[in-house]
Amino acid sequence: MIPSPSADVPLLQARGLCFARNDEPVFGPLDFALVQGEALLVLGGNGAGKTTLLRVLAGLLAADAGDVRLRGQVVDRDHLARGSAYLGHLPGHKAELTTLENLEFARALAGAPGQLDLEQALADVGLAGYEDTPARRLSAGQNKRLGLARLRLQSAPLWLLDEPYANLDLDGIALVNRLIQAHLAGGGAVLLTTHGAYAAPPVPVRTLELRAARRPA
Repeated sequence: MIPSPSADVPLLQARGLCFARNDEPVFGPLDFALVQGEALLVLGGNGAGKTTLLRVLAGLLAADAGDVRLRGQVVDRDHLARGSAYLGHLPGHKAELTTLENLEFARALAGAPGQLDLEQALADVGLAGYEDTPARRLSAGQNKRLGLARLRLQSAPLWLLDEPYANLDLDGIALVNRLIQAHLAGGGAVLLTTHGAYAAPPVPVRTLELRAARRPA
């Protein structure tokens, strides 16, 4: 059981976190912390391990060394998965299901209240009128918007957003910024990667730069 939040304890903390692929170091060791109401921007060149780091924090990959704490308690991959909401490069929903069916499925997985207005959730991300459209017929930007709607159904305090601005127009970028601002204002925290002209959301942001991993001595 993850303890209740405390102003003195970071929501997320990593100590000596390392990951290797085929015995080749990808990142680490990393030490960082993220408190409620804070955004952390992960920087680094191609292949620096930004996506891999987010997948480790989401419980999708196992770290090779170090530990991750949620609200002061060392947690395993299962607790990481339940304590975070992850938006990755791939849409993460079923191509043959409609947008509304995808949200119904996501709501069931997240254990969200059944009375939530899913049609309004689609409208909130700019997908009004697409309720009966299969996800495979959506554009890349519309699929990203559907992913953002699914993200909002989860009650996880930690958002892990991998290139959340990718494939979005200016209205979509503004939508991401509003969602991040609202999540931080509600006591959540966000760890994200970005590229291009839209380097960070319009909120106070700290940065974590990934460099080439150090081989053990």
